[in-house]
This record gives sequence, C-alpha cells and structure tokens, in this order.
Amino acid sequence: MRELFTLDLSVQLSGILGDAGTAAVLETAEVSQTISDGTQALFTANNVWMMLATALVFIMHLGFAGVEAGFTQAKNTVNVLFKNTLTPIIGILTYYLIGFSLMYPGFAEPGWFGFGGFPLSLPENGNTVEYASAGYTYWTDFLFQAMFAATAATIVSGAVAERIKISAYLIFTIIFVGLVYPVIGSWKWGAGALDAAGFYDFAGSTLVHSVGGWGALAGIMIIGPRLGKYVDGKVIDKPGSSVPLAVIGVFLLWFGWFGFNGGSVLSADPAIVSYVLVTTCLAACTGALGGFITGYVVFKRLDLGMVLNGILAGLVGITAGADVISPGWACFVGLVAGILVVLSAITLDKFKLDDCVGAVSVHLTCGIWGTLAVGIFGIDGDGNDMAFWPQLKGVLVCGAAAFISAYIIFTILKYTIGIRVSEQHEREGLDSHEHGIRGYTITYDQ
Repeated sequence: MRELFTLDLSVQLSGILGDAGTAAVLETAEVSQTISDGTQALFTANNVWMMLATALVFIMHLGFAGVEAGFTQAKNTVNVLFKNTLTPIIGILTYYLIGFSLMYPGFAEPGWFGFGGFPLSLPENGNTVEYASAGYTYWTDFLFQAMFAATAATIVSGAVAERIKISAYLIFTIIFVGLVYPVIGSWKWGAGALDAAGFYDFAGSTLVHSVGGWGALAGIMIIGPRLGKYVDGKVIDKPGSSVPLAVIGVFLLWFGWFGFNGGSVLSADPAIVSYVLVTTCLAACTGALGGFITGYVVFKRLDLGMVLNGILAGLVGITAGADVISPGWACFVGLVAGILVVLSAITLDKFKLDDCVGAVSVHLTCGIWGTLAVGIFGIDGDGNDMAFWPQLKGVLVCGAAAFISAYIIFTILKYTIGIRVSEQHEREGLDSHEHGIRGYTITYDQ
C-alpha cells in the first residue's frame, strides 16, 4: 500500500517540481517516515516491556502469600491468605482513587506535598509518545506504580500475622497505601524535596521496602508478640504450616523481582535492563549465602528459613542501586544483606518483637543497608561517586515519616476498634473463628 501511494505521489509531483524536486521531496518524506516508524517501534517495545514488568510485579503477591502462609501456623492459613488476597485489591483501588495523584502531583517546584487531581488526572496526550519521554502510556505507568504501592502494604501483613483483627488490618492498609506511601514516594519519584536534595532510590529499597518495614515494626510493637512466643526468657519456635509453600513463595518473589527492578528502568533499553537483571540476580545469590553461613554459625544447623530470607534480603538490598552498583559490589551488597537479616531477626527476638515471617529484618534492615550502599558503592552516569549524605538523609526522613504515621494509625485503631483478636481465637486459630474453614483439610474414607 505504501509503495502505491509513493508512486502516485511521485507522478503528481513530477509535473509540478520536475524530476530533481520530486526526488528531494520524496527523500525527505522517506526519512520522516523512517523516523516516525522508529519512534513508534521504540514506543511499542518500551510499553510492552513495562506491561510485562507490571505482570511480574503482580505475581509477587502470590509469592508473598506463599511465604507468609508457609511460615505461619496451619491454623491461621486461611486468615493469612485472605489478607494477601485483599491487599493488592485495596492497594490498586486506593492508588487509583487518590494515591497516584498524591505520588505524582506535578510539583511546580520541589516540595513535600501536592495533589494532581481526583481520582486520576490524565495529562494531555497521555496515551501517545509525548508521555514519559516516548517510553510508555499513562495507563501502563499507573498500573506499574500501583503494584509497588500494594507491595508496601503486603510487607506489614506478614509481620503482624496470626493475631491481628481483619478489620484493623484492612483499615490500616487503606490509610497506609492511600495516603502515607504515596506522599513519601512523591518526595523522590514525584520530583519532590528529597529528589532535589540528591537522594537516590532506583526501585524502592527505601520508598517501598523500608516504608513497609517501618509500618511492620510499628505494628509488632503495638500489637505485641503471639501468645507463648517468649517464655521465661526463651524464644519458643512456632513451626510454619508448609516449608515447600514458603520455598515456592520465595522463588516467585525472586522471579517477580526481575520485573520489580527491571521495569524500574522505565524503558526496554537492553543495555540497562540486562545490567539491572544481572546485579539483581547476583545480590540474591550472595544474600542466600550470607543467610546460610550466618545461620549455620549462629544456630549450628543448616537453616533453610535463613537461606530463603537471605535471598529476599539480597534482593531488597540491591533494589536501591541496581543500575549504579557494579556486579562485583552487588555481590558484596547482597552478602552483607544476608548476614544482616539473620542478626536483625535475633535482635528483634531479644526485644520480644515478634515478626512471624522476618518482614522487618528483610525489608527494613536490608532496605536501609541497600539505600546507604548506593552512597558507598554507587557510580552515576558520568562516572562520579554517589554521595552518602543524601542517602542517609533520605533514610532518616522517610523512616521517621513512615514509622510515626504507622504508629499513630495503629494506636488509634487499638483504642477504638481494637487491633488484636481474643486470646481464645488466637489459641484455637483464626481460620475457624474468623473464616469458618481451615486451610488444610485432609479426609480419609471410612
């Protein structure tokens, strides 16, 4: 079709401009068409990759569900899965209604609070190549960011499992994802005050993981440990329902992290995306080794749980600087994260802070480490060392905002509707009392 159009046009032009003029016009038209085709192809490739990355981040919620259900007691399996099912639903809806506009308000100048419209404010030409530097559509951007918002809330779910009321958890999630997370995120990703101060967080070691981790820490401080967890100065182990399920969950999270970090390139640039995937994978591997070795030294056993959390620790640790930290240093960042996750879990137990799945140790402790590591090992696009002080400032500012906000929300819920189930329900299991069914039902023919 295009060849027929060009031939017909050349016949018309030759009678007006002559052969030389016609050739010049057609050459210009071909160049313009080539540029247009190239732009459209790049736009399509970028958008397809971003949509694929969105799907990978979405599947991480199944990973979280597997980890949390596997690491918690069988009598609470349905309760854990119920929360993990509703969390992305709440996260996406609240992010649609208000979160996205809070996180990307379009600051006139770097600030601390802004609002871009209710519920979504579609920019002019939002679905064309003018949006996001010809990277992807407005709708793809929203959905990708919504997955991150829901992830921050899921982190809290595992830490406070087995004793929190469903109603209290759902209310907390709505407020935390709808208001707290996006406002904090706007300070960097929305071109706010921390971004202007030079703070760097590529894919969310602080903005997603530490924010969720601070929320989890506030939750376990206020709600208290599970019954019988700490007795006479000893830590009583409460075996999880399914080790295989926990392993599947961790590998699903590792799989999804390729979209979490790879999608944060915000384009399908093969050089940067492949680099990010390599540093991400290396950090996960050395994180597993750090958890394995430290767990063996401390507990004198081959602790699978610490290996699994070591994988997640390495992934969280590299997330802030996956694009600016070399592969060699990425291995080191992951190794240290794997060591820290074990030491952090031990420390929490000493303070009788009961975290059912190690969420605080994985996401908060290693999120802080990964963010600071950018200022130690990171090299920017011009070959210059990244600065440490902006990283520390970002950790402190975001940490204070997330922890104080979560602490206030949990405290208000505690003294209004209550946040903890009854002692009877906790001892007998939340599945039968809250949901009327059990997670594991094995029957035999009589």
